[in-house]
Amino acid sequence: MSTTSTRVAIITGGAQGIGEAIALRLADEDINVVIFDVKGKESLLESLVKKIEAKGRKAFYVVGDVTNEADIKGAVDKTVETFGGLDIMVANAGILFMKPITECTPEDFNRVLGVNTLGVMLAFKHAAQQMIKQGRGGRIIGASSLSGKQGMADVSLYCASKFAVRGMTQATALELQKHNITVNSYAPGLILTPMVVHPDDDKHGGLGSVVLMNPALKPGTKGATPSVVAELVAYLIKPEAHFVTGQTITIDGGQYFD
Repeated sequence: MSTTSTRVAIITGGAQGIGEAIALRLADEDINVVIFDVKGKESLLESLVKKIEAKGRKAFYVVGDVTNEADIKGAVDKTVETFGGLDIMVANAGILFMKPITECTPEDFNRVLGVNTLGVMLAFKHAAQQMIKQGRGGRIIGASSLSGKQGMADVSLYCASKFAVRGMTQATALELQKHNITVNSYAPGLILTPMVVHPDDDKHGGLGSVVLMNPALKPGTKGATPSVVAELVAYLIKPEAHFVTGQTITIDGGQYFD
């Protein structure tokens, strides 16, 4: 893995929440950053690019859909064209979906598994192809969840999508080990981001309060800021983390023990 020149990262779902925190943290590690997110978030993306540039790093954003292979490939190609290569892929984009299994539809399934699992697969695929071509190793990181390690009521499709990321992480790590590319994922518990907003939060104590009512969570569970995940990613991309691969690392305040 190259350590002699400025490394380059792509972060999907990077406009806000965990993705934004990761982008800013990687900028502190002297990494140039490409942020990928959906149409409609341009103002957030523009603001984030300016924050990264204020840290002395280079950045730009790409608007697209993680379930569209051409969009992911295009983002990788533009990154390589602009910055000369790709060293880190953080497949962070995801959506939270809450509905009992008795009410879920095939359309719901395709939407949730599309963003949370297909989106990760496409990011893994095109990052791996580029990193193999470069021949200097790399770091690939995906987004799983506490819900990818234990089932939780009313989020069956979300659980399915995040359990799948764990399996994909393990298999891809085995495939890419010979290329000096590590593959890991993070499995956060409740992180206080816009994704956990619920219309009834104000009635129950603020951001994340409705999610905290899920019976699968231990009493007294609290949420954390996105920075806790960003710090984990900042370690996984270091040269010293070369011996960590195929892992989905729980970061949830002690909710689940592997």
